[in-house]
Amino acid sequence: MRYLFLLLLAVTSCKQDTQDASTQAAYQDIHETAVFIDTHNDMLTKIVEDSLKFDSDLSGITHSDLDRMRTGGLDAQFFSVWSDGTLDEPFAYANRQIDSLDAVIARNPDKMLKATSSAAIQAAVDQHKLAALIGVEGGHHIEHSLEKLDSLYDRGVRYMTLTWNNSTDWATSATDEWDLEGQRNSEGENGLTEFGVAVVHKMNSLGMLIDISHVGVNTFWDVMYETTKPVIASHSSVMALHTHPRNLNDEQLKAIAKNKGVVQVNFYSAFIDSSFNKKHEAFMTRHQKVYDSLIASGTSAYAAKASLYERFPEEAEKLRAPFEVLMQHINYIVDLVGIDYVGIGSDFDGISFPPQQLDDVTAYPLITKALVDKGYSKADIHKLLGGNLLRVLKANEAQP
Repeated sequence: MRYLFLLLLAVTSCKQDTQDASTQAAYQDIHETAVFIDTHNDMLTKIVEDSLKFDSDLSGITHSDLDRMRTGGLDAQFFSVWSDGTLDEPFAYANRQIDSLDAVIARNPDKMLKATSSAAIQAAVDQHKLAALIGVEGGHHIEHSLEKLDSLYDRGVRYMTLTWNNSTDWATSATDEWDLEGQRNSEGENGLTEFGVAVVHKMNSLGMLIDISHVGVNTFWDVMYETTKPVIASHSSVMALHTHPRNLNDEQLKAIAKNKGVVQVNFYSAFIDSSFNKKHEAFMTRHQKVYDSLIASGTSAYAAKASLYERFPEEAEKLRAPFEVLMQHINYIVDLVGIDYVGIGSDFDGISFPPQQLDDVTAYPLITKALVDKGYSKADIHKLLGGNLLRVLKANEAQP
């Protein structure tokens, strides 16, 4: 009897190993055959401000570098052009960041291709190169000039987030309209001005994607009324799962689906995990004296916090959202409006706390594996990883 039991155990174990191997092969095949597009990565800011070389090994320093993106199965990356709205000449700074990306591409013609269309993305895939696209984060970069918007388009920019956290004088940001509890911060009429409407129409005519991440609710509805083409949320998540001005409520999600747009889910733990703020406040309270001493020495608040995370890595690790929380945001959008309206906008290298397990761009296949485990089909996973974004890009390229 004992030998029969051992034989049955061995057969069961063999079957389990076979099933595990089959599952692994299935998700790896799905990941490798998808056209995988991430719509938001802030590496350009690090290249310019920290003098980093994107085409070198930056493991342990950043979430991203060229070779790690390829290891993670990424086919196309929208690189974000960003500044915080305080610069005197944000348009010039935007061009400096584009110059930096162009220089990286010029050094790596066998690994990268600058893409400005859906066809160029497919060409990069066919050549086994990373398609490098550009998105401008914040309408302040055009300095209230449609001519400068034209210029950025000519340089390869294919989406613009209408605001960052700062409002422009023609569009209101989410953080200016609402607080963390969803209460209005400001009085009077918010949203798009007449010039803001002109920006939307100009972007439609150019074929530049309108990005509604970061914008206020009134701005959002003004955009949805004025646009003639599908929009994107390049890096936003779900308000119903975590009340945060950077997230989208159900009515907004439904409106984007009706518009045939797409919501690219953000990875930042502070945006997706409802327990993050309390955990972070407790962390800061525990280390208040160290933080105060850093501030007193002239360290900026941002750098002081980063220093605390480095000094207390085990505690910082516990601040990260569980991996499953990210999947809940993806599943919520799919359940609410369908598989055709969701994608990935990681915000890597613009965030300090990605979900657990998603340490850097090499971990992207874990998302595909989780989708397989949850029963998503290969066709649906391909839509989520990049097919939906390609559809929206093609719709914007189409002439009226």
